[in-house]
Amino acid sequence: MSATDGRPAEAGEPEGMPPQPSGLMDLLGVAAVLLDADGRIVLWSPQAEDLYGYTAEEALGRYAAPLLVHQEHWDLVIGRFAGVMETGRSWSGTFPVRHKDGSVRLVELRNMRLMDDHGDFYALGLATDSSTLREVERDVALSTRLISQSPIGLAMLDTELRYVAVNPALERMHGIPAKDHLGRHYREIMTAAKFEVPEAAMREVLRTGTPMVDQTTVVGRTPSDPDHEHAWSISLYRLEDPQGRVLGVADLVVDVTDRHEAAREAAQSRQRLALIADGSARIGTTLEVGQTARELAEVTVPELADVVTVDVLDSVLDGHRPTPDDGTALFRALAVKAAYPTEAVQAADPPGHLAAYDTDRLATQCVRTGRPILVPHANAHDLTRIARDDHAAILLARAGVHSYLLAPLTARGQILGVLGLIRARNSPPFDDDDLALAAELASRAAVCIDNARSHQTVRNAAETLQRSLLPDHPPHRPGLEIASRYRPAQATYEIGGDWYDVLPLDGDKTGLVVGDVMGSGIDAAATMGRLRTATSAFADLDLDPAQVLEHLDKITSGLEHYIATCVYATYDPHHAALHIATAGHLPPALVRSGKPPEFLDLPTGTPLGVGGVPFETITFALDPGDQLVLYTDGLVETRHHSLDERLDTLLRLLDAPDRSLEETCDRLLRELRRPDDPDDVALLIAVTEPFRP
Repeated sequence: MSATDGRPAEAGEPEGMPPQPSGLMDLLGVAAVLLDADGRIVLWSPQAEDLYGYTAEEALGRYAAPLLVHQEHWDLVIGRFAGVMETGRSWSGTFPVRHKDGSVRLVELRNMRLMDDHGDFYALGLATDSSTLREVERDVALSTRLISQSPIGLAMLDTELRYVAVNPALERMHGIPAKDHLGRHYREIMTAAKFEVPEAAMREVLRTGTPMVDQTTVVGRTPSDPDHEHAWSISLYRLEDPQGRVLGVADLVVDVTDRHEAAREAAQSRQRLALIADGSARIGTTLEVGQTARELAEVTVPELADVVTVDVLDSVLDGHRPTPDDGTALFRALAVKAAYPTEAVQAADPPGHLAAYDTDRLATQCVRTGRPILVPHANAHDLTRIARDDHAAILLARAGVHSYLLAPLTARGQILGVLGLIRARNSPPFDDDDLALAAELASRAAVCIDNARSHQTVRNAAETLQRSLLPDHPPHRPGLEIASRYRPAQATYEIGGDWYDVLPLDGDKTGLVVGDVMGSGIDAAATMGRLRTATSAFADLDLDPAQVLEHLDKITSGLEHYIATCVYATYDPHHAALHIATAGHLPPALVRSGKPPEFLDLPTGTPLGVGGVPFETITFALDPGDQLVLYTDGLVETRHHSLDERLDTLLRLLDAPDRSLEETCDRLLRELRRPDDPDDVALLIAVTEPFRP
């Protein structure tokens, strides 16, 4: 209990302290003065002392008119007093009152007649400072207009987060009448899970008193506009009375849908630009059709779609295959990628698979018209037109596919195939912006695919030519076991002019040739074919290896812009003798039984085509089991290692007894070649065997 008035002390109020103002009457400082029937003051409130300046001791028992009113207003005051006492009708108005200090103050005055239990009448005068009242009236009027007319939603909730007041703006936002808010908890009105965040923020504001201004944004739908998504910015601050007691929390809600949409669209635009830039950097890193398709799929998932497929018309990849004349489209699947495990992948054609799509399928229509196709909301009928067959349509439905987009792969006016995009589960449907982005990516990728396709055609022609000029299998020659390999370059579609040959000569002799025409492409392959033919012709003349190289040098000099390196050797099994000469070629390796591998010490010579430099033949005696390794520079030259280091590696790999020639060939190619090596390789290995004429 309070020590002063016997009432319970308020929470946080020190014992023995007088009560502090907490209501409108206290804010106005309403003074109460009671007069008896003769006009003498019989009651005087503390507020009267503040308003008029007189203490109770100075005022009680005195006539009110002479004390509080200037003489010129006595008649008016006495007349008003008499009217109230006689009729009982109250009177109110603004009146000038004399303060104890002699100043005049305007007060808002209200007089009324009171009667006690003895039937005696008294006059009660209630007064407040007129300027204070006007200020409060203005504040109340302003607050009322602001709250009722403001486009900002405003709610006041008590400390238990029950609605106390709701303005019309918030009423419209929620789509719920104000009266249905009052007394109900915040979460009874805002039931969605997303409103747990502002509820927690309200409790934090109540606890700390720290306002939260525009720090929480909620996106959702309301009963007032269930078909459209809105965004609201929420600000909160704690409500307190003049003593600092917590009354509740004020909730200010601003509809920021336009700002939210603008920010979302700006973010999407940045994302699209970033995706296009990423696609430009990542698509087309190689001149390989399948790799380019996979790069397109990897760029697109998951940024643009949940599942992506890249399919190219089979007639584009193989110009010899005719286009079906029944209206169907024959596609070769190149890439399929998904953002997560889904049955939609099983509905797509696996890479490498050839599938025919009927005329009513969307993929067929896309390549026939050359226009993209957008299905924002795919139903069961749409899925049957998307899938290759009914079973695939069922898989798409089970995967939750609800939106589909097709963009044609068009390059240089030719339609190559289609880029298919799928969204499933909770992904938003495709829109026109997604369609434009997919078309841009498809256009860029199509050019890369077309380039790769063109280079593949050229490569295939050159490789076919080159392989046709090489021997199918080295013949078994007297006193020799022979193995060979040819590997085209992997990093480019331009092949080189490397070759090898095994030539049967008179007297059981064998000619062994490995050469390399500098350059690439069909011209290099054709030059290689001419040199191989010439080598065979000169070898039939039973010329010394150096003489053969001299004739080849003259021929090469007549071939504009071409030079070549070559090593030519003949083996005579009757004398177990190897005669060899080189023209600017890397030295062959010799592996003798029981000895470490070594390179033959030969005069290097100049490349074929330089002209005018003599060549020299060197003779070596070979024993049964000796192994001669001839190769082109593509086997040992790389950008990342020195040539000496690679040659040492070659010798180390050859130091492996008891391996067959075929195993040795495979090991050398496996250990020394990389997938991105830019040069082709010719490899020829011969091992001597006991010879019996």
